[in-house]
Amino acid sequence: MERVWFANYNHRVPHTLEYPDKPLPVLLRETVEKYPENIATEFFGAKLTYRELWDRIQRFAHALRDLGVTKDTKVAIMLPNCPQTIIAYYATLWVGAVVVMTNPMYVEREMEHQWSNSEAEVVVVLDHLFPKVQKVLPETRIRKVIVTSLREYLPAPVRWLYPLKAKKQKLFTAVPYDGKDILNFSKLVEKSTADNPPCPAALDDLALLQYTGGTTGVSKGVMLIHRNILANVVQICAWFPDVRRGSERVVAILPFFHVFGMTVSMNLALYAGSTVILVPRFEVNEFLKVLHKSRPTLFPGVPTIYVAIVNHPKIKDFDISSIRYCITGSAPMPVEVLKKFEQITGGVIVEGYGLSEAGPVTHVNPFVGKRKPGSIGIPLPDTDYRIVDLETGTQVLPPGEEGELVVKGPQVMLGYWKMPQETEATLRNGWLYTGDIAKADSEGYVFIVDRKKDMIIAGGYNIYPREIDEVLYEHPKILDAVTVGVPDPYRGETVKAFVVPKPGETVTEKEVIDFCRTKLAAYKIPRAVEFRESLPKTMVGKILRKDLRAEELRKKEGESRGGP
Repeated sequence: MERVWFANYNHRVPHTLEYPDKPLPVLLRETVEKYPENIATEFFGAKLTYRELWDRIQRFAHALRDLGVTKDTKVAIMLPNCPQTIIAYYATLWVGAVVVMTNPMYVEREMEHQWSNSEAEVVVVLDHLFPKVQKVLPETRIRKVIVTSLREYLPAPVRWLYPLKAKKQKLFTAVPYDGKDILNFSKLVEKSTADNPPCPAALDDLALLQYTGGTTGVSKGVMLIHRNILANVVQICAWFPDVRRGSERVVAILPFFHVFGMTVSMNLALYAGSTVILVPRFEVNEFLKVLHKSRPTLFPGVPTIYVAIVNHPKIKDFDISSIRYCITGSAPMPVEVLKKFEQITGGVIVEGYGLSEAGPVTHVNPFVGKRKPGSIGIPLPDTDYRIVDLETGTQVLPPGEEGELVVKGPQVMLGYWKMPQETEATLRNGWLYTGDIAKADSEGYVFIVDRKKDMIIAGGYNIYPREIDEVLYEHPKILDAVTVGVPDPYRGETVKAFVVPKPGETVTEKEVIDFCRTKLAAYKIPRAVEFRESLPKTMVGKILRKDLRAEELRKKEGESRGGP
């Protein structure tokens, strides 16, 4: 396939890159040597220089060794964005162990599956989550629990007020766990030495088990080796036209336990010697204050965050003009939201694409040059793609035709942990089959049409809900929206829209349907509209379309049984 997209590369972005022959923790040490007194992290006003951060990483690495953590030991990290997450992550990689990033929102069943499947032996967890963790310990291989609190790394004035604030905002106070098998994070760091043997990890060693949901509903452990996570960081760094090493300020609102946040907000930021502004949870009023006060220059985000910002009634009271570049992914970016955000900030926002299996980024629109709204852009250096037929996955389709997006590059995973059949189905001859339906234009820009599993088939027509979602976002009274296919006795499936009106606005079902009628073919128009105060979302703001579909299926099953 001819790589026509190279014509739209920024002239400063090479088509192929040279990658360091060292894993990320070793490169972080070199960054520390170059910028020892630069601020590495800011956390509610508390700052750590690169020298201080590295000292804590090395001390925690020494503590892990003392606990018997060696090469290939699985260490689960169940924390929000805070300094301890970075310390635990890089210390684990430094000793050659394998990181298992765990969503703090997981319930016991999900924790038990992930830790049993990954064979995790150590977990680093926030204090208030410990009771939940304790319940699943007998069903896992976990032998050491290291407990920490947000309070431990807050600045002194905030730390004194923390118990009151914790009660008010449903945050949590420190619990002084310190025993044989349940240990306190800060005490481990304080009593350990910073002297460590060299990092034993090689580029082809397993670095990360990143769990992702599958079409079967079974969470799969994506095996990313050191080479994968390093390659993606180097690729993305090269994509920025004028990244200022040692002086950028990256706001980390994307959770590090999600692969997008881990790579772009944490690993990329530290690789470039930036300051990481740590935000443990998203609440639009507090987040706007952070943006106004901390003056970030780079803002990786997801569409729901940008939606909340552009629709904030007091957005003009906040100065967020420091933002130079934004990269968005994980979900489709409404074009209208993109335009409004750029008008407000004066910065440039580009839509990209990725998935856990590729560490995650494969495509991005150029920061300088031709951007195409609604497109995920063109491949990063050393990344290739094809659009193939949906039936066999072997026929390469020409521009304009819809098929499955498959990708290849140094960031693509080794496979799924202990799932050879799933690996064989997803990795074929070096190509990663993404499960996304896409089309490419004549210049190589890719447009995601929808997920294969999200496609609605109504009356024999293939309907892609993303197209309808985009139309709904254009309605002046709609804040949030998503479309799903629901069972229909005549058409097989029919289209239903779930809509959140903007604050203070009233909109009717007829208004929504009539609006869609002016912009969509008749068979794509929603037949039903349900209004809600909010939509179910993941921690990174991706709307859980599957949860809404499952709700509808349960309703239909209840009706068929004569239930309520």
